[in-house]
Amino acid sequence: MNKEKNVFSSIEEFEKKFPKIPKDGERRTAVEKYFSVNGVIRAFPSERTWPKLTYPNVFIIGKKLDELKKKKSLFQKNLDGWAKKYNQASNYHKTNQVKKFKEPLYWKHMAKMATDKDYRKDSETVKLPVHLVADDKWKPMVKMFVNDLDYRKQLAETVEKSIVYRKSKRVAQYADDLKDFRMDVSDKQIKELTEKISKLDVIEVSLKELQKWAKE
Repeated sequence: MNKEKNVFSSIEEFEKKFPKIPKDGERRTAVEKYFSVNGVIRAFPSERTWPKLTYPNVFIIGKKLDELKKKKSLFQKNLDGWAKKYNQASNYHKTNQVKKFKEPLYWKHMAKMATDKDYRKDSETVKLPVHLVADDKWKPMVKMFVNDLDYRKQLAETVEKSIVYRKSKRVAQYADDLKDFRMDVSDKQIKELTEKISKLDVIEVSLKELQKWAKE
């Protein structure tokens, strides 16, 4: 603490100089929080319970609030983006379950499932992800399976014998893995951004209380 200039950077220094200030209340909490984020205060004794605040002044606090609001707005925009990505990943299969009904290829598959015993066996072997037929990443594979007998047999044999499918005999396992990965990444970002915004909310409340103090 610089005793000559009455500059304080911790609640302990501040209380030592001004022992009569309340030990609780909104202003006390605001000051303590301000110090916790490396804030510096300059204050002088006054006739009031609280000393006269000369730094930060109303103008400086106003600038700090503007900067904080811009940062919080950016965090919120990013949070909304990650929340959208999480929801898209979370609803990936549900969305495609609805979209599949608009695809003629899906109905061709269903017809073959009902009339072709050999086709049905191969489809069950590879657990054909026909519900993803509306997804451009999976549609070509489904199309080949439905229309090309050689491709269908080769895929069924690969799933049955390849060590790649030893743990999961599903050609669409990657789709689930990718969905889970996207949800995990999004969830992590959502939690981090939510925590950052929450901290900024607390600082904003503190700055507004200091602003009231600076006007006295």
